[in-house]
Amino acid sequence: MLTHLHIENYALIRETDISFGPGFVAITGETGAGKSILLGALGLLLGQRADSGVLADADHKCVVEAQFDVAGLGLEPLFAEADVDYDDHLVLRREILPSAKSRAFVNDTPVQLPFLKALGPCIIDIHSQHQTLTLADSHFRFALLDTLGAREASQTYTAAYRRYQELKRQLEELTAAEAQNRRDQDYLQFQYDELAAAALVADEQEALEQESHLLAHAEAVREGLATAAALLDDDSEQAVLSRLRAAKTALSHIASYHPDAEALLQRLDSALIELDDIDRELQRTADGVSYSPDRQQQVDDRLALLYRLQKKHGVDSVEALIAIRDDLDSRLQSIASLGDRIQALMEQVDGAFAAVQSAADTLSEARRQAGSQLAEHILPTLHELGMPEARFSVELNPTATYGPTGHDSVQFLFNANRGAALRDLSKVASGGELSRLMLAVKSMLTSHSLLPTVIFDEIDTGVSGDIAGAVGRIMCRMAERLQVIAITHLPQIAARATQHLKVYKEQESDRTVSRIRELAPADRVVEVAVMLSADPPTPAALQTAKELMQ
Repeated sequence: MLTHLHIENYALIRETDISFGPGFVAITGETGAGKSILLGALGLLLGQRADSGVLADADHKCVVEAQFDVAGLGLEPLFAEADVDYDDHLVLRREILPSAKSRAFVNDTPVQLPFLKALGPCIIDIHSQHQTLTLADSHFRFALLDTLGAREASQTYTAAYRRYQELKRQLEELTAAEAQNRRDQDYLQFQYDELAAAALVADEQEALEQESHLLAHAEAVREGLATAAALLDDDSEQAVLSRLRAAKTALSHIASYHPDAEALLQRLDSALIELDDIDRELQRTADGVSYSPDRQQQVDDRLALLYRLQKKHGVDSVEALIAIRDDLDSRLQSIASLGDRIQALMEQVDGAFAAVQSAADTLSEARRQAGSQLAEHILPTLHELGMPEARFSVELNPTATYGPTGHDSVQFLFNANRGAALRDLSKVASGGELSRLMLAVKSMLTSHSLLPTVIFDEIDTGVSGDIAGAVGRIMCRMAERLQVIAITHLPQIAARATQHLKVYKEQESDRTVSRIRELAPADRVVEVAVMLSADPPTPAALQTAKELMQ
């Protein structure tokens, strides 16, 4: 419940602190005294947007802070999801700066407005006299029935409907992808066939480029090898090997006479062995080099094909072409299997739709029962509120389609006059009747929800006399289960409160300000008497006020 409210530099309020108790709290004051300012300030804490126009003093920031006792409301998951520390003692603060920038805090942790908007409905319900229009809103009607007796069925349907919608979305995307792929299939197949026909081999290009270079210079290579071989060993006495063999023979004759000659002979013998091997390799290599115009054409054609494919696909290697070929193959196989995947998904969609139909039927039945329960509760309350001939019922009819709220259309049928036909209440109920209907609805809702605080903003408009007393009694009954705060002009309602706050204006030297204070029992008698008569109140009014408060 709301335990404390601090307002600073907001509209006509310079600064005020208000403590709220449990049970029934009445807020009274003359028209224009600033009662609605309290709701505006609370609205800031619940995520409403504001600008610097709310500042009483444009040079200073506005601060609104409220404290709540939220133990047992099950808000921990909401806080955990927003990564905000939870405490049973909740403090909300909102600051509006002169620059019009806004800051919000929950338990001293900075938060964004969406979190305040999500948190607000869980801790406080502000009902204004204009909210009666929501009775004509189908979303409100469904939410009301679901809260009263179809909550579980509604959750089951919502889960089934979301799954159905998700599977439908997947099917639509897959079907669109198949249509696009079918359009692309011929082109993809042509690209794949071209790359597959090329019989690509990794590292092939480098080997072909080397071979092409050799073929282009085959004659020069062969001539160079042959010349080198001839210089090493030919029939002339000038050949290197012939002269080295002669040198070996000369050394062999003196090796036994000189120790160095033996060592030199061994070195020379090693050189001859190496040069003989080089000579044989030169001849073998030369014999292996041949120029073939046909092979030259084959290599050049193959390289031209590889270069053309690389340019076409924007890559610079055969390995990249192989990767593209494999990707095309994968895409073509995916297209081939897409039909099977679509068929399987269609079966899932059909199953999900059957689940939606079943859940919708269950939800409709639960709502019919909740509608009967709602009418059963509302009628006695309407009779208590001065409409003894009133009739009310809930009518559910199937719709042609399944939507987020089910397979139903809902009407609240009403008539306050005996013998008159029931019609949709938005067409036959007056403003005062709608207010009393909403009060009856709210009184029932409070027994089905964990909401700790309800604020009624002049819901008693158009009500007086015995009916005003009945409104007060209903609010008292509601206050047995939760905190009820009523902004009212009616003494019959104010007199029943367990706490009475008065809003009033005062003239300061440079401005008019609104103030609020809690009334002591004696002051309450005077205030209720003023509401009954005038200021100052008459003795009769004072006596009546005492009787009302008793």
